[in-house]
Amino acid sequence: MTSRRTVLLGAVLTAAAGGAGYAIGHSERAEPAAARAPAAPPPKYRSRPDLRTLPDVTITTPANATAPGFILLTPASGTGLWGPLMVDDKGSPVWFRKVPDPATVAIDLKVQQYRNRPVLTWWEGTIGGTGGQGVGQGEFVVVDTAYREITRVRAAGTEQADQHDFVITPRDTALFWVYDPVPYDLSALGGPKDGVLHDGVIQEIDIRTGRRLFEWRAREHVSLDESYAPLPQGESAHLPYDYFHANSVGLDADGHILASARHTWTTYKIHRDTGEVIWRIGGKKSSFAVEERARFSWQHDFRRRRDGSYSVFDNGAGVTKEREQSRGLVFKVDEQARRVSFVREFLHPRKLSAPTQGNFRELADGGSFIGWGQMPYFTEYAPDGTVRLDGHLPLDNQSYRAYRAEWTGIPLDQPALGLRVDGGNVVVSASWNGSTRVAKWRARAGGRPGALNQTVRAPRTGFETTLTVPGTPEYVVVDALDAAGKVLRTSSAVPVRV
Repeated sequence: MTSRRTVLLGAVLTAAAGGAGYAIGHSERAEPAAARAPAAPPPKYRSRPDLRTLPDVTITTPANATAPGFILLTPASGTGLWGPLMVDDKGSPVWFRKVPDPATVAIDLKVQQYRNRPVLTWWEGTIGGTGGQGVGQGEFVVVDTAYREITRVRAAGTEQADQHDFVITPRDTALFWVYDPVPYDLSALGGPKDGVLHDGVIQEIDIRTGRRLFEWRAREHVSLDESYAPLPQGESAHLPYDYFHANSVGLDADGHILASARHTWTTYKIHRDTGEVIWRIGGKKSSFAVEERARFSWQHDFRRRRDGSYSVFDNGAGVTKEREQSRGLVFKVDEQARRVSFVREFLHPRKLSAPTQGNFRELADGGSFIGWGQMPYFTEYAPDGTVRLDGHLPLDNQSYRAYRAEWTGIPLDQPALGLRVDGGNVVVSASWNGSTRVAKWRARAGGRPGALNQTVRAPRTGFETTLTVPGTPEYVVVDALDAAGKVLRTSSAVPVRV
């Protein structure tokens, strides 16, 4: 006999962005077969049906004594959700935030320090460009450990910030790039006299006030004949010529600026006060003799390492292909002998070649971490160079960079709760987007919110944990518990209405 009773199967949560609630309704009343719509596939996470298209992260080499922390990605594809994503060593989501529509993407999620406190930062905006080279127009987001937005950092003047890098300095200033299209006579290179040049501009901004403290323009220090990039041709001849294509900025141990330009195959050290180029490595006007194994091309992510050496992600591919594989490259600079010597390289077991994007970072324990850019892989290496973790996003995705970083997240919203009735019992799905301290979940059920005496516990098993409550109680809540069993936060009470 068909019951008239309706069971509400739902999820009630306060979302970080706007406090949206989610509920899934199900009626027990039978419908004629001809009137039934095809059954929709169940959501990936019953407690968070809004994350239905969140991309899966696959771990192909399971974690083996990895450095502490989580993996930070910004997945991008033609379909699905775009936004900063943090996962654990099993590839399970820890935190995700969808970026605003329309046509907004997130790039370069990482952990930094601002005012001596840990923050997450990423870029939001739109990306265009010529010749397949991405140029961004947007701003940088800074959030605290509760995922509250502290500020947005914007470029000074009329231009918008480019996505390629964002570094918070010990002085609580921000270093980043702006791609500034300027009128330029390109006839000497075979281009139009009334052409346009993309000038690479470093800005240093005081984060609190937004005041510009420093600005450096590539065209004042780097000539166009240093570029390996071809001029736009034909109908595209009047589009901006991206001769420099800046893609990283940071600080050397002495406080001067380190920068990378993909299209000149060169890394630069720039005087922090005067803006003069102290030296160049690579390209057509290198300040040093570069050992053959230390040569790089179409590179990204130039950094100083703790032992005084330098590293770069050597794409080896771009407009042309110069190497069969991309690699993480470490080299030493002898300024007195004017020589750059090879130290070591890090390759992927699949011999990946990444024509765009990518990064290479040293870890605190002496290991290294590579994000393979256009190829949706990330790899962690032990200090001896062996692979201790490898994984990837879906193969139709990419992530501009990938990082390993420690992070403690304490969201302000409540845990999310989803329910379904199965075989006379209530199956509870629990999650708490962004919390890094949950070790166990406890479901409490009963006849009314103030009398939930039926209890079930389970260890956390990933982004979403499932618990089964015997019978069909009237109400259910879940408690997020830490490793000591202390309640971190409790969900709303969700009715199982009859």
